[in-house]
Amino acid sequence: MFSPPPKSGRFTRPTHRTPYYRRSRYIYAALFILFLYLWLSPPSFLHGKPVHAPSLRYRNVDWSLYAYSSFATSSAYLCNSVMLFETLSRLGSKAERILFYPESWDLTVLDSHDRDSQLLVKAQEAYGVKLIPTAMEKPGDPSWNATFSKFLAWDQTQYDRVLHLDTDLTLFKHLDELFLLPSTQIAMMRAYWDLPDKKALSSKLIVIEPSHSEYGRLVQAGIAAQIKGEAFDMHGLNRFYDDSALVLPHIKYGLISGEFRSEDHKDYLGRSGVVWDPEKVMMEASLVHFSDDPFPKPWIMWPRNLLGEKMPPCRRGVGDKEDCRDKKIWLDLYDDFRQRRKDVCGLLSVPAPEWSSPDKSNTTQGSKENNAAKP
Repeated sequence: MFSPPPKSGRFTRPTHRTPYYRRSRYIYAALFILFLYLWLSPPSFLHGKPVHAPSLRYRNVDWSLYAYSSFATSSAYLCNSVMLFETLSRLGSKAERILFYPESWDLTVLDSHDRDSQLLVKAQEAYGVKLIPTAMEKPGDPSWNATFSKFLAWDQTQYDRVLHLDTDLTLFKHLDELFLLPSTQIAMMRAYWDLPDKKALSSKLIVIEPSHSEYGRLVQAGIAAQIKGEAFDMHGLNRFYDDSALVLPHIKYGLISGEFRSEDHKDYLGRSGVVWDPEKVMMEASLVHFSDDPFPKPWIMWPRNLLGEKMPPCRRGVGDKEDCRDKKIWLDLYDDFRQRRKDVCGLLSVPAPEWSSPDKSNTTQGSKENNAAKP
């Protein structure tokens, strides 16, 4: 007898899942979670230490491998160093901080007038600075001691990279990105104020990969130069690294205060015909270095007659309007430094020295105020 076909010809998958199917789902899920963990983990988990490569994932960098360094060979420069570290802390820099100082100083605050000890303690406690007492090679010779202290940055091999800064500057942004440059023995800026006549490196900011052997080589060369009565700091570093240094852009890292007093900005801007916009320059810069000969450093007050003669003038702007932006920015830079010196260090500015105008017949008109912008 004929039997009718089933109502549905579709094959119906059993709803029952085997134990093997359930286990495989868990395995795949675990592998996916592990992959995400490895991908998001710090590079040190995979490679032992981070690679020197630009990265926007700052939270994955082991910042204990990097440090800013500064030195203090006098009370004035100790205050400058503490101001520098205060700024790095305020701007959220993640790298460590180290300070070289004379071993004759101590951390015992004897009274309210013991400012050096107070500032060392403040740097350590408030800004997390690692203090490194140093035997100064030549007591009473600040020039050599400053050079020798700079060499010490090469000997800090507990770090992958050290960024050494002079302290007569103001930071607008932290410089943590420089620790993640491609691997290179040293990175410096060109002294743009000497261009095009002289192609020299500036030692105001140096990114170093520390090396005991390189430290020894520098110290021996410095001692030999000192015996001959020669300066070594900038000239010696140029002799060592002029052809091998990675050159940093001066527009971001090399602005000097004297540029706002200059009539001609082609050396800074890189070519003639570019419009000078001091506000734009300030927005692009990460720092400004105080270099304003014949003006003294910013912790020293200006002689009144010098200020009246050499201060940036107001210039004719668009539509014959008076443009005083150079003057305002220049004055604000000095006012800001002096106010922070008072707030951070509790120190007032040093009284102004005597100054008399040189014979105008010996000055060169049209130059940068007799190289006023040169450090």
